[in-house]
Amino acid sequence: MSEKEIQRIFEEEPVPQHILDKMEEYRRKGREIPDLSLIKRPSHIEGIRRAGVINTGVLDEVAGKIHAGMTTQEIDDIVVEYTHGHNAICAPYHFEGYPKSVCTSVNEEVCHGIPSRHKRLHDGDIVNVDCTTILDGYYADASRMFMIGEVSPARKRLVEETMKCLEIGLQAAQPWATVGDIGYAISKYAVSKGYSVVRELGGHGVGIEFHEDPFVCHVGKKNSGMLLVPGMVITIEPMINAGKAGVVIDPYNEWTIYTKDRKDSAQWEHTILITETGNEILTY
Repeated sequence: MSEKEIQRIFEEEPVPQHILDKMEEYRRKGREIPDLSLIKRPSHIEGIRRAGVINTGVLDEVAGKIHAGMTTQEIDDIVVEYTHGHNAICAPYHFEGYPKSVCTSVNEEVCHGIPSRHKRLHDGDIVNVDCTTILDGYYADASRMFMIGEVSPARKRLVEETMKCLEIGLQAAQPWATVGDIGYAISKYAVSKGYSVVRELGGHGVGIEFHEDPFVCHVGKKNSGMLLVPGMVITIEPMINAGKAGVVIDPYNEWTIYTKDRKDSAQWEHTILITETGNEILTY
């Protein structure tokens, strides 16, 4: 769908009046209100939902083939073949110069790990595969953790507790709550389990562009940040570290983010729609 057609939908499918009235009520209370361009219309949502089906299929395909001994480039190859085979586009490819079609982040790599024919997965590794799909101009974004072979109890616990952080973030992402409520809930749980939460990177609006407002930090304060209004589409993607929260960027490829203390990190991600009664995961 062209940019012009997407804009036409904004004009022909206005935000319902009762939503506008409630937004105004919160604005008068001093809350940060989203721009109306961040509230997806029904036709937009259906487009994003269709992209989510392909995005989920990509990760299912990886799940069925990932194994010890394969290279991270082979994961990229799987993603490209499946995506193109379903008439979709790999959003990361050449995005701001990124050289591959998916991110594969292993062990102490927090995110943006670049697939390589020289990097093999070994028994005991944990790896995050982060995939964003464009279908007919609409974006869906999700990532999963994979445990390769027999992983240590510490790594298994980190992966499982990070999934729990995502689930807690989803529970907090309710209509008329705030972005800060999501970060508060995630960080409170992670810290209670002895982990730290990456602050520099987080979730974001998505759907019509790869990255839209708001920035969804996974550390936050209750009742702070942008209001979550029905029709908004965001990602929640907590990056949880086994050690300290500090991160560094690879000085050579200027993409891959590592934990500063080189301890393990894990991440799970979904794209969700804020509805009038809760939220809907678009990348299940």
